[in-house]
Amino acid sequence: MGYKDRIDLSKLPQHIAIIMDGNGRWAKGKGKLRVFGHHNGVISVSDVVEGAGEIGIKYLTLYTFSAENWNRPKLEVAAIMELLVSTINKEIKKLMENNVRLNAIGDLEMLPKKCYKELMGAIEKTSKNTGLTLTLALSYGSRREIMQAAQKVAAKVLAGEIKVEDINEEVFEDNLYTANMPDPELLIRTSGEYRISNYLLWQIAYAELYFTTKLWPDFRRDDLYEAILDYQQRERRFGKTSEQVN
Repeated sequence: MGYKDRIDLSKLPQHIAIIMDGNGRWAKGKGKLRVFGHHNGVISVSDVVEGAGEIGIKYLTLYTFSAENWNRPKLEVAAIMELLVSTINKEIKKLMENNVRLNAIGDLEMLPKKCYKELMGAIEKTSKNTGLTLTLALSYGSRREIMQAAQKVAAKVLAGEIKVEDINEEVFEDNLYTANMPDPELLIRTSGEYRISNYLLWQIAYAELYFTTKLWPDFRRDDLYEAILDYQQRERRFGKTSEQVN
């Protein structure tokens, strides 16, 4: 019996977040340029998205390009942006066929104009789809997101829209990029690194963390299913005792 057949479909995480790490090391291990790894990483994205939608996952958020990644060599950044554009153009038909709704979070205005235009077009085209919501975290940094949310809340207080005593977690969350999404219940990181890397810091407060040594270009839907099975074997207590949740 494969991983997929062993999954309890009644206990799926609603939202899975993934830190897709290891493209560069994968390419280096094969004597190739880092861009070669990014190209092969796209194959993993396509397979994992299809696999997630197949079993009924509602939200999948992928750490595609961090705010810090702008500091990488200019040629690599340019290649990644070109790859993003070509991938969106190539995958849009499959997204429509699989009823996937595309979304994006981050400082999207920092993207090159062509990239931004293609992304917004794909988001608009898939906006009526009702299956999996695929969110790309682009030019994304969680600390900046939290800081911006604090600024928005402060501005509303100054404008008299809300009072200081009205500020609670719900009000704050409404000002995050992920305002209309449930928090991730499972966070996966590939490549054997054990860091969160400034990713969804507020949202993963109670997420189960899953780390694998597999490099992202080698990660496939069966690896996703294995992570979900591991998640389903854990006891999620949210501060309560085992007796209270069972």
